[in-house]
Amino acid sequence: MDQILFIGLGNMGFPMACNLLRKGFSVTGFDLYSNIQSSFEKEGGKWAHSLEQSANESNIIISMLPGGKELKNLYIKNQKLFSFLQKGTLIIDCTTADPEIIRQVAEKSKKYFLNMVDAPVSGGTAGAAQGTLTFIVGGAASDLDRARPFLSAMGKNIFHAGKSGDGQAVKVCNNMLLAIHMIGTCEALNLGKALGLSTKTLSEIMKVSSGNNWSLEKYNPCPGVMKGVPSDREYEGGFAVQLMVKDLSLAMKSAKSYGQSPVLGKKAYDLYKTHMEKGFGKKDFSHVFKQEKGK
Repeated sequence: MDQILFIGLGNMGFPMACNLLRKGFSVTGFDLYSNIQSSFEKEGGKWAHSLEQSANESNIIISMLPGGKELKNLYIKNQKLFSFLQKGTLIIDCTTADPEIIRQVAEKSKKYFLNMVDAPVSGGTAGAAQGTLTFIVGGAASDLDRARPFLSAMGKNIFHAGKSGDGQAVKVCNNMLLAIHMIGTCEALNLGKALGLSTKTLSEIMKVSSGNNWSLEKYNPCPGVMKGVPSDREYEGGFAVQLMVKDLSLAMKSAKSYGQSPVLGKKAYDLYKTHMEKGFGKKDFSHVFKQEKGK
C-alpha cells in the first residue's frame, strides 16, 4: 500500500490531505505548526514527529507550501531529506513557485533516483475542501500517470502542461488573470452599489451576461451576496492577499525575463501590493472590494 507523507497542512494542504484520508489512503502529515496535529489525527491521519523518518517510510511525498522560499528550504537547502527517501519515491509538489526553482528540484530528484511532478492548483480553499481542485501538472507523462490516483482524490480536473516547471508557468499566467478579473469584478460591483443597485441582483445579471467570470460566479467579493466564500466570513480563511502579491511578483519576473509588458498585470500587482502594505496581507484577496474606501 502506498504511504503518503503530506508536507504543509495550511489552509489548502489540510483539506487536501483530509480528502486523501477520506478516499482510503494512508497519510502522515507534517507541518511546522504543530497546533494542527490534533485536528489532523481526528481525521484519521498520522503525525510526523520526525520529517526524515516519515520520509523514509513513505513512497509518495506531497508538498503544499507557502512559496518558493519554503520550497527551496525543504528540497534544495535541506541536505538530509533526499538521502532518507527510497529510490523511486514520487514527489508531487503543489506549491506555487518560480518555475526555475521547480526545475532545480526536479534535477536534484533525478540525482537521487527519485521522480517528481509539479502540480500547482487552482480552485482556492473551497475547491480544496470540496475535492474539486484543478491540477496543472509539469513533468513526465509516466510520473503523472502514477500521481493521478492521488490527484483525483483531491481534485476534479487534471491537466498535463508539459515538462517540469510548465505547471508552474501555467499557474503564473492563470493567477495574473485571476487578479485582474477579481479587481474588475470588485470595481463593477462597487459602481453598481454606488448607483443604488442591489449587488446580489447585479451579480445574477452579470453572471449570465458578457461580464461573467470565475470571481463573479464562484467567489463573489461582495459581502451578503454568496454563501461559503471569504466575503461571507469577514474575508478570512481564503487565498491571502500576500500570496496573491507573491504570485503576481512571479508573473512580473517571468514577464520581464521574456520581454513581456503586461499592463493590467502590473497594475494588479501594484494594487495588491498597496493593499498588503495597508495591513490586509492576511485577508482573502477578494478583500480588494474594500480598496476604494480604504477599509
